[in-house]
Amino acid sequence: MRLARFSTEKGHQIFASHRTGWISLSDIRGYAAPSRLVDLLDASRRSELAGLLDSPTAEPADIPLGEAATIVETGDIWGAGLNYRGHSNDLNTDQPASGPGSYLRPGNCLIDNGGLIELPSQSKRVTAEAELGLVIGTECKNVRRDEWRSVVAGFTAVLDMTAEDVIRENPRYIPWAKGFDTFCSVGPQLVTADEIDDTTLRSLRVSTVRNGEVVASAPVSDMKYDIGYLVEYFTAGRTFAPGTVICTGTPGAAVISPGDSITSVVEGVGTLAHTVK
Repeated sequence: MRLARFSTEKGHQIFASHRTGWISLSDIRGYAAPSRLVDLLDASRRSELAGLLDSPTAEPADIPLGEAATIVETGDIWGAGLNYRGHSNDLNTDQPASGPGSYLRPGNCLIDNGGLIELPSQSKRVTAEAELGLVIGTECKNVRRDEWRSVVAGFTAVLDMTAEDVIRENPRYIPWAKGFDTFCSVGPQLVTADEIDDTTLRSLRVSTVRNGEVVASAPVSDMKYDIGYLVEYFTAGRTFAPGTVICTGTPGAAVISPGDSITSVVEGVGTLAHTVK
């Protein structure tokens, strides 16, 4: 099943797709549609909705995913740094050996799919990085590596921006360098975890594309720290709320300038497309 938020005359509404086109949850007869996507992330709610969509009571809507809003409504946004060798090469540094680099970013840096990226005057070198995102579906803490699927509701695409010149000056500035307005996009949809098995997941390709040219690309299997490790690592000793996103790292970054088009492509999951202002 796939979930997304679209802007309508009634405001943001949640739509779902399961072997059909997009159906507004408010159009499912007899269904008490939640007002927030995060309220659907629990396994039982996802299962209930998938069953209803198998026998839809409404006609699917023809809505392009390019018009989707960010899927993030609540919850933190965590990130794994230097999890692919290619990105370590971008920064001329070694990959961390005792665990991934990590950061926590503010939610007000988020933009919807298609939104303009604004380059801050405080940086002269901003990069954009495509990533696979994990969306937490249930409150959790101290999740074991081999039990990560019990808490991950699904997968999404992420486009992550960084003031790279700041990071090169001092790697301790990571949160500051990633927290500017318009510096993160998450979406355009959530693909539930049951749609992608482990073998398929490892083969998914993540690509950073600038002006139609692939700048960096690698399969998920190229991660130094795999998804189970990341879930265990980030939930260790801390409670994650439903809707929390873990960004799993990028195969490589693209330096962006005004007028560029920049795209995050996560095969089988989603594409985010933006223009740099």
